[in-house]
Amino acid sequence: MDISKSKVAIVGSGLVGSSTAFSLITQGVCDEVLMIDINEEKAAGEVRDLRNSIQYLDRNVKVKTATYADCHDVDILVITAGAPPKPGQTRLDTLDMTAKIAKSIVEPVMASGFDGIFIVVSNPVDIMAYLVYRLSGLPKNQVIGSGSSVDTARLTNFIADLVDVDPRSVYAYAMGEHGDSLMVPWSTVTIAGKNFLDVVHDNPDIVGDVDLAELVAKTTREGWEIYNRKGTTYYGIASACVGIIKAILFDENKIIPVSTLLEGEYEENDIFAGVPVILNRQGASDILEIHMTADEKQTWQESTKVIRVFTDKIRHYYE
Repeated sequence: MDISKSKVAIVGSGLVGSSTAFSLITQGVCDEVLMIDINEEKAAGEVRDLRNSIQYLDRNVKVKTATYADCHDVDILVITAGAPPKPGQTRLDTLDMTAKIAKSIVEPVMASGFDGIFIVVSNPVDIMAYLVYRLSGLPKNQVIGSGSSVDTARLTNFIADLVDVDPRSVYAYAMGEHGDSLMVPWSTVTIAGKNFLDVVHDNPDIVGDVDLAELVAKTTREGWEIYNRKGTTYYGIASACVGIIKAILFDENKIIPVSTLLEGEYEENDIFAGVPVILNRQGASDILEIHMTADEKQTWQESTKVIRVFTDKIRHYYE
C-alpha cells in the first residue's frame, strides 16, 4: 500500500524561510519540511531548533536539511532566498542580484526532476515569479508569487481598525505590484457583504473622514514601517505563504490575491501581477476577474506598467 505524504521544501533559512517553516509545523500543514540553504550550517541549526518544538505541538512534522537533488518528489518548493533591500532602496533595487540567486536555484531544482509547485516569495516578487516561470518551463499554474497576499492582510487590518471589526470580516483585495504602485479596487471592498463606502457613509460618528489614497499609501508603507523598527519583516509574509500552501495541499479552492501569469485577464499579457486567484491542488487553478471602475482600471494599468518595465530587464536571464 502506497500512502503519499505531503512534502514542502524551503530554499532560504533566513527569517522569512525559518518563520514559514515554523508556521508550517505549528499548524501541522504537511508531513515533511525540507530546509535548503547555501549556508548549510545555518539550515542545520534551524532544523535542530524546529525539531525541538515538536514535543509540544499537535503533530510530528518531520524537519530535515536537504539539497536541490532531494526536490524530485517535493509537492511545493518555496523560494525565500534573495537580496534584501538596504535602507533607502526599494524592492525593485534588488532585482539583478535576486535574479541571479533565483536562476542558481531553479536550474538545479528542475534538474532533480521536480514537477511540483513553486511559491516565490523573494522580492521583487512579481518579476521573480515571472523569471522562475520562464526558467522552469512549468505550466503557469505551477508557479505562484506571494504577490499582494500580505498587502491584502495589511489593508484589511487598517480597514478593520477604522470600523472596529475583525479583519477577517473585511473582504478586500490589494492588487497589482507588491510595491509602491499597489492599487485597491475600492468599489469591490465590503464589510461582511456591505459595501465599504456605504459603511463609511452610514457611520460618520464611528468611522469619520476616510482618505482612500492614504489607506493605500499606508498599506504600501507598512512593510517599511516594520523594517525601520525591527530591521525586516517575516511573520506576516510567512503566514501569507502558509495560507497559500494550505489552500493548495488541502485542495481548498480558496481565493487569495497572489501573483500569477496574466494571459488576457485584466487586459494584460505575459506578466505576473497580484490578482485574486483560486488555489487548489493544481496550484493557480483560475483567475477571478473583478469589475473595476474606469479610475480603478487606470490605476491598475499604472501598476502593471511598472511591473512590465522591470520584467523586461531580466529577459537576458532566460532568453
